Amino acid sequence: MQEIYEKCPKCGCTLAQPLPDSAACPVCGIYFFKWKQAHHQRDTSAHDTGDESAAITWRACSTSLLKPLAQIDEPTFYGRCLVLLLLAIWSWLLIGYDYRDGEIGASFMHNILLPIHEAGHIIFIPFGEFMTILGGSLFQLAIPWGIGITFIVVNRDNFAAAIGLWWGSVSLLDLAPYIYDSLNPQLILLGGHTGEDGAHDWIYLLSRLGQLGNAQRWGMITHTLGSILIMVALVWAVMILIQQYQQEGFFEN
Repeated sequence: MQEIYEKCPKCGCTLAQPLPDSAACPVCGIYFFKWKQAHHQRDTSAHDTGDESAAITWRACSTSLLKPLAQIDEPTFYGRCLVLLLLAIWSWLLIGYDYRDGEIGASFMHNILLPIHEAGHIIFIPFGEFMTILGGSLFQLAIPWGIGITFIVVNRDNFAAAIGLWWGSVSLLDLAPYIYDSLNPQLILLGGHTGEDGAHDWIYLLSRLGQLGNAQRWGMITHTLGSILIMVALVWAVMILIQQYQQEGFFEN
């Protein structure tokens, strides 16, 4: 079906009568169909260039995140391998804790995260009641993930960043029972009481958000997300160590 032109798409002159795209402009002489073809080719070329640029950017980002340290000695490399193995075993135990009854609360990791959580409440006091209460959970996520980002930006150490991601992901596992517990409080909190008898961060937060009835679902989602991110962090660390091994060629000497 031919397109009808009342104005020339090139020079913009108003035509005495509408013309089909097979006609030519009486002023500039351009055939309308040729202009349309050329315009379409430019749009296609620009679109392809944009897609190619996005693909190049994505590849560059992926390559950068998998890049190992410029140089590392053998003891450090194999020490990192050992650390990763221990973290993988620990991850299996942490993920296996039942978030429905707060088993992770008895773990060593919880003892690390608890002071960070409580510090978050204090740090966020200037931002109001809601942020003060949310600040505990937010801070125990922000610290490890912030450290991970710092290792990428400042040290160019992607392996250490992967460990930061792992730590923050375990923090999600640690929060999952607290969130799950909001609907029917059973966990003994820091003050020696349950949420029914005193302050409970997530009863307050989910109530304010109108989600208290979905507390157990959000607890399950948080545990699942933490488990997935732990696996992502471990795989990321493994890929970096493989790159490091290939780069250094320790067994070639």
